[in-house]
Amino acid sequence: MSFDGEKLFSLLPALYRLRDAQLAQTTTQPALGPLQSLLAVIAQQIAAVEDDLDQLYDDQFIETCAPWVIPYIGDLIGYQPVNGVASAVASPRAAVADTISFRRRKGTVLVLEQFARDVTGWGAHAVEFFKRLADTQYMNHIRPHNYYAPDLRRWQPPEYMDTAFDATAHKVDVRRIAVERGRYNIQNIGIFLWSLTAYSQTLTPAAPVANNPLCFRFSSLGRDIPLFNNPVTQGADITAPAEPKNVPDRLRRHVLCKDIDDYDKSVAANKTATTVYYGAGNSLILYTQAQANGPLAPVLAGAIQICDLSGPDGHWANMPPATSIYTAAIDPLLGRIALPPPAAGSSSPAVVASYYYGFSGDMGGGEYARASSFTGTATQTVIHVPGDQPTVQAALNALPGDGVVEITDSGLHVEPLGVQVNVKANGHIELRARDGAHPTLILNGEMTVTGGQDAVFNLNGLLITSNGSPAGPSSALVHVPANVSINNRNLLSHLVITHCTLVPGWALMPQGAPQHAGQPTLVVEAAGTQTAVQKSILGGVQVQAFATASISDSIVDGNGLTGVAYAALDGSSGGGALTLQGCTVIGKVHATLLSLVSNCILWAGQDAWKAPLWADRRQEGCVRFSYLPEGSIAPRQYECVAEGPGTPEPLFESLRYGDPGYCKLFSNTDDRVRRGADDGGEMGGFHFLLSPQRETDLRVRMLEYLPVGLEYGIFYQT
Repeated sequence: MSFDGEKLFSLLPALYRLRDAQLAQTTTQPALGPLQSLLAVIAQQIAAVEDDLDQLYDDQFIETCAPWVIPYIGDLIGYQPVNGVASAVASPRAAVADTISFRRRKGTVLVLEQFARDVTGWGAHAVEFFKRLADTQYMNHIRPHNYYAPDLRRWQPPEYMDTAFDATAHKVDVRRIAVERGRYNIQNIGIFLWSLTAYSQTLTPAAPVANNPLCFRFSSLGRDIPLFNNPVTQGADITAPAEPKNVPDRLRRHVLCKDIDDYDKSVAANKTATTVYYGAGNSLILYTQAQANGPLAPVLAGAIQICDLSGPDGHWANMPPATSIYTAAIDPLLGRIALPPPAAGSSSPAVVASYYYGFSGDMGGGEYARASSFTGTATQTVIHVPGDQPTVQAALNALPGDGVVEITDSGLHVEPLGVQVNVKANGHIELRARDGAHPTLILNGEMTVTGGQDAVFNLNGLLITSNGSPAGPSSALVHVPANVSINNRNLLSHLVITHCTLVPGWALMPQGAPQHAGQPTLVVEAAGTQTAVQKSILGGVQVQAFATASISDSIVDGNGLTGVAYAALDGSSGGGALTLQGCTVIGKVHATLLSLVSNCILWAGQDAWKAPLWADRRQEGCVRFSYLPEGSIAPRQYECVAEGPGTPEPLFESLRYGDPGYCKLFSNTDDRVRRGADDGGEMGGFHFLLSPQRETDLRVRMLEYLPVGLEYGIFYQT
């Protein structure tokens, strides 16, 4: 029963209440009587005791307990604290609550799969390897689909051989799974992880192949790329093991073909075609466009042929004939599209596609959330492209030297004369992609940036490439010249590049090689300009000695170990003071000063230069928790790994931009590199993903839930 001051006072005899009211009237100001005031204080203390009693009951449940009680409940159930990198375990309350739920299903393979997914934030699948053994089966638990030899008439067995979804029987492997050598044994559990993410690309024109109007590539850069599956969620609680459609993996030809066949059967059964999506989880949709800026005609799944379009030496094979009943042929492993020859007197249509590609993290632009990195203010003019203006240059010309130009789609934006940006004194211009868009800006020239005193220019969310040729050795995709005009210096104060890609080598060949290897992508000639790069991918960078550059969580690719990743304007002298934090740098670096190098991998080879990493001033600056090439001339070092005999090397999946595993470290990279950062994470550009910490969290959880006598191994599928 709850009591307040008025209720307690009303329980007193009338005599006391009347006397208290008389005492209250003797005061100069209206007030409660002394007895009523005392009871009000007593009521407050009673309410505090009541609240405490109610909270004592609530503290018995993780959903309602006070924050300070959470560690005690966790300790009671044996909860082991983890780093909490993934969002599913970022909240201690949610993590402990999930642990209580998991305890009820402890030891089951679905629990192992669920916390592998939740703890790492990646696609996951748990496999009991004893079910994959070619042995005599126990008659009380017969597995009728576990044949000793695979049925080679079906496409599934060879397609998934040696993957997480391998259903073929294997002989026993007595090597230990704990060191990731053996797999198929009675006591072994395999945890398979897909550490790449499937990123969407929406309504982007496919790149036509030169001299062949019937051939296209999904990539806006005109190179072969594998398409990825958009994973279908398994829900908050996993009730069935993961299937190929539930993980972000490469789209396989047979799988996509089966999806299209299943779609055709559903259309035939329902007598309707209300959807045009196909691929597991709506991973792919294709449109044709008869004329420029015309309407898009969706291609139904039944009009798609899946085939192998690869030919020798990068050529195309299995092209659809003029008599083909299909509208288009697709090769998902190469990201290629082929159309049949058009009818006489008509031209081939353009192709627009929505699809998914694979990459390690939110770097270099994409249709992921970036709004928190926008710098434009609410009072600035915002001009949309397309919409308000047809081109980026027209939108910049419409700004009064200050404002925002926002590209609103993921299409191709061609600027035949390059782009000229002029920021007024004390002005700020931001050229950005809308949040959720990933446009490609194609330059036939340079993006030239100039400004007045204290001017600032921001780039955000763009993929910038070129369809022209460099005018000289110092030509770049983004260029900050020394002068605005004759006798008029460029006074640009800050250049900020966030979530952008300045394509290394300017553009790519069909097989992924750079078209102009070694050509810088960013040149800063103006003295005093401060350049800041965050979560971006760049080619070579040239910065004059009296400017500065700060690069974080990014990749700088000089197109080879002996390419120039950073230097002055001549490509060999020391560039301006450089700060690198959480970066992967491919190629040689020469700076006047290395202000700070932290958690980085500098991967370079020796040639005619004095050293592959070279700082002119070694009395200042610091290099810490980083991997350095052999023979580096650098300031004082702390907890670094220097290349040389007997030292580990970073093992990259790929050093070619555009590959899904670009600059991603293999999981078997030595821990002195993979866990050598200051927080125990990996060195390099993907340090911010905290991949080793995710794996550590998983191993902690495995010790809690693994049945006695079993062993586990972690296997990365991407």
